[in-house]
Amino acid sequence: MIDFELPKELIAQEPANPRDSARLLVYNRNTQTLTDTVFSELPKFLPKNTTLVLNNSKVEHCRWLFDEGKTELFVLDKLDRYTVRALVRPGKKFKMGKTVQLTEWLRAETTATDDEGIRTLRLNVMHDDARLRAIEHVPLPPYIAQNDTLAEEYQTVYAKPLGSKAAPTAGLHFTEGLLASIGEKHDVLEVTLHVGLGTFASLTDENYATGRLHAEWYKIPESVEMRLQQAQHITTVGTTTTRTLESWAASGDRMAETDIFIQPGYEFKVVNSIITNFHLPGTSLLLMIEAFVGSESEMQRIYDHAIAQKYRFYSFGDAMLIL
Repeated sequence: MIDFELPKELIAQEPANPRDSARLLVYNRNTQTLTDTVFSELPKFLPKNTTLVLNNSKVEHCRWLFDEGKTELFVLDKLDRYTVRALVRPGKKFKMGKTVQLTEWLRAETTATDDEGIRTLRLNVMHDDARLRAIEHVPLPPYIAQNDTLAEEYQTVYAKPLGSKAAPTAGLHFTEGLLASIGEKHDVLEVTLHVGLGTFASLTDENYATGRLHAEWYKIPESVEMRLQQAQHITTVGTTTTRTLESWAASGDRMAETDIFIQPGYEFKVVNSIITNFHLPGTSLLLMIEAFVGSESEMQRIYDHAIAQKYRFYSFGDAMLIL
């Protein structure tokens, strides 16, 4: 896996405005050429016969903050109307059997703790109580300061079903106008993969030993599957869409959990081009893109170029199209 040192100022803290004014680095695997452009120019570079596939999952307001951010519940699952599974901070506050008074009206009792420190919490109000909206926040990535004014910017313009803990960030660059323009010449399809916290996780020895990653749920509508089967060429928007289509191609399942681990040596079954952001070192996302590029040295050259040209990195950063 490639490694790189990234100047702190290249970690984007807010998105480009407008969205499609973000920069775009185009890499052609056949010619090994790099082209610097802007995202609004994407239609000029898309293969004429390609089908564009998007992940339409919407990010949940699952970060609950109390005491000016000193206490946090990061809600992973809602088990019933009163019970949630959550990452908590500070952990010592949420001991087994203890009830924590979070607000004047909200209490949480810890009823279970798993090996990863995730708590099962029983609330004294239903988790859809309208009063909770004031403390529910979109979970911006850990390298971006919490800023609620960016909540809508951290959703794609085509986001629909709630379920993600992080945004499918390659899609953040699209505007409705750009999608409409692309749709005049290309088939544009939507699938759903709900992004989990594992998307930020560093790889472990177990991942390599088992060849598996964290599981994420995906769905491909039957009508979309039929059009995918007829597609001559497929361009995926983001690693989550890529993971969805490659899982579907391997299993034939339109709706399932996938723990596929795409790393160098993997042979892509249906994906021909990928639009992606610039990723953190040590993550499965970077390994997937390295697998698609097909060469560690070329991947290093691409990232060295992006850093030298001061592309903006990570979730709110710039984008790359790999042909």
